[in-house]
Amino acid sequence: MTAAAQPLSDECEQTFDAAPGLATAAATSPRKSVVVYAMNYAPETAGVGKYTGEIAEYLAAEGMDVTVVTTPPHYPGWAVQPGYRNGFSATAEGRITVLRAPLMLRRKMRGIWRLLAPLSFALTSAPVVFWQILRRRPATVFCVEPTLFAAPVAQLAARLIGARTVLHVHDMEVDAAFAVGHLNSRPWLKALGHIFERRVLGRFDRLITISNRMAEGLVLKGVPDAKVSVVRNWVDLGQFHPMEDISPYRAELGFRPEDFVVLYSGSIGAKQGLNVLLDAAEHLEDEQHIHFVVAGDGPQKPELEARYGHLANVRFLPFQPYARLNALLNMPDLHVLPQDRSTADLALPSKLGGMLASGKPVLVTADEGTELAQFVEGAVYLTPPNDPESLAACILRARSERDELLPHARMALVQSLSKRPAIIAIRQLIDGGGP
Repeated sequence: MTAAAQPLSDECEQTFDAAPGLATAAATSPRKSVVVYAMNYAPETAGVGKYTGEIAEYLAAEGMDVTVVTTPPHYPGWAVQPGYRNGFSATAEGRITVLRAPLMLRRKMRGIWRLLAPLSFALTSAPVVFWQILRRRPATVFCVEPTLFAAPVAQLAARLIGARTVLHVHDMEVDAAFAVGHLNSRPWLKALGHIFERRVLGRFDRLITISNRMAEGLVLKGVPDAKVSVVRNWVDLGQFHPMEDISPYRAELGFRPEDFVVLYSGSIGAKQGLNVLLDAAEHLEDEQHIHFVVAGDGPQKPELEARYGHLANVRFLPFQPYARLNALLNMPDLHVLPQDRSTADLALPSKLGGMLASGKPVLVTADEGTELAQFVEGAVYLTPPNDPESLAACILRARSERDELLPHARMALVQSLSKRPAIIAIRQLIDGGGP
């Protein structure tokens, strides 16, 4: 058991300057209040928690009174980070009040455990969020999926005080749980999940999601089209950009100028389909100068290390410090973004933004016709998912071409994922307007 949670350090804490004019307005008008209810939050730097943290920080910078109800930071390793404990805590983190509630965790979060973790958070946090909404009487209650299990209590409390409810959908949680095999395909369980999902989704005043296909999925689940807005996950182009010098990671990892380095950096779970990338590495084991680096953490990592750790051309790294992430993303000759076919269009991988922002070539596994394939078309290499032979062949092609594939198209694409317009659009939707 580690020490109790402390306020974020300066290194973990990020700030976001208010847009010109908006800060002045915030200072001269009554402070609006918002309660953010999310299973993942800063200082998590991977996945949903990073974005929720940046939204909360932006709202606070705009002069809003922000209260966050969340868990101890635990993703993607499903273990509480050092400096926090898996218990109740209340801290002032910058201008934000952060209340944390425990959840059930274990290292191998599979099967029923992937259901118990969000359910346990929904139970432990319910009295906390209910009281905070009644006490603070926010103008808006901002919920985040995952997890939808926690939403009904927040919706009830919001209704009692007349607050607006907004849901930020990063993941089609119920669909994904069955698609990747976290839950067995018991028809009754799937039907129950979809009934719950439809009832909860329909009670929000506004839903924000990160892709057009996910928006279409919400409409198919009974949400009126007028309630749904799309704001893609963003990338901070001030933080992530091409480096003028060679990344220090190449020397630190012992790579030579003639080596061709392939990088995956991010969460390591069932949705990522990393076994396909590592099968491709096995196919290319005899290619002396091709090296694979997998940097990250998650429930699938021990299994992948056990299965592929013997390969001389594969190296596993832990998550790297956020301050060094730009250097890591500038290290490879090729980024690879693998996705399991079963999760197509259930989420749009947010890690794509950092890959593109590095200026390095990117290889994406996606079927034609999926939104991911359509979004990156003409700017990246594309291969079918779940096909290690095609992936290996495309890596060889990328090595031979050495970045002849439309670098300007990549940079134009990443500009469309810029942070500032996206986060301002979310603020407008929270306030009841539209982007």
